[in-house]
Amino acid sequence: MTNGLPEMQYRILGRTGLKISMIGFGGWLTSHGGRVDNDTAFECIKKAYDAGVNFFDTTEGHPSAMSETILGQAIKRFGWKQSDLVISTKIFHRSTSSNRPKNTPKNKNLARKHILEDMEASLRRLDLPSVDVVYAHKPDPDTPMEQIVQAFNHLINSGKAIYWGTYDWSVAEITEAMDTAEALHLVGPAVDQPEYSLLARDRVHHEYVPLYPHVHYGLTTHSPLKKGILTGKYNIVTSPPLGSCQAVTRAKFIEGYRETFGDDSWNKDLVKVDKLRGVARDMAVSVAQLSIAWTLKNEDVSCVITGASREDQVEESIRSLEVLPRLTGAVITRIKVATGSNTNYYSAESE
Repeated sequence: MTNGLPEMQYRILGRTGLKISMIGFGGWLTSHGGRVDNDTAFECIKKAYDAGVNFFDTTEGHPSAMSETILGQAIKRFGWKQSDLVISTKIFHRSTSSNRPKNTPKNKNLARKHILEDMEASLRRLDLPSVDVVYAHKPDPDTPMEQIVQAFNHLINSGKAIYWGTYDWSVAEITEAMDTAEALHLVGPAVDQPEYSLLARDRVHHEYVPLYPHVHYGLTTHSPLKKGILTGKYNIVTSPPLGSCQAVTRAKFIEGYRETFGDDSWNKDLVKVDKLRGVARDMAVSVAQLSIAWTLKNEDVSCVITGASREDQVEESIRSLEVLPRLTGAVITRIKVATGSNTNYYSAESE
């Protein structure tokens, strides 16, 4: 136990041999849209580090790039060694500054020029010589796959990154990247970062299944609480609560969720969450802890990336490790009924 929290557990990231914490820390809550001040962000990052988290996920693009800046500042502030951390970032959205007119094409893609320039920009913000994992933040149908593979290999060969991966790519796109790398005798992607939760599971449970036994592709999944819906706090309100992520963020991808607040899909999700509250209540845990533990039940998941705007949220995420061994077959069945899922897939067949 660390400060009353369960001991951190670690899994191998795909076929890399790299051990990363099963709970990761992502910067989107502490840096997107000005939700929290820097001191609070530092406190959340340190709380995660002190609890054994070693995987810290950042990203490029404004205001997302603040996650790189804040993490870099935290590393210096607390005197941490980069060798004790596993740091990731993403490339696609053109984080480099420009003096061009606003109507100039943004060129958000995976052209070799942009990959190399954006990696340099990310490292400047992080104030680090390299990252451990760099993700292609989106697929790019306009750039030939051999160009993409060669550019990411250049980052590896130049010491700017150790591994590269994909972010929510389709299985066909991932397979093409791996086949292209093999044909060119280069390093292929080793990990994907898909959305995965009790309310968003199809890609991980179905589409990606061929990747697990054959190539042992790693997964560092994001949004285990589906932007806060799986905390249960939205079940008793008709509009986003004051101070909540849905209410105050300026991040565009969260604003997209806010625009769906109260529509049919949203209300269907809330019905499922309300049923999950009963399962969580009987286990004397929070819906959030139950949800995060459920994602970790799938042993093909190397790490679940969580966010926090307060220290207690960091603690709650880490306490999901205590819930994981309590997810018996009977509990999993109740969760399936609550969410209306008949999915049986887990590589560990622990059900």
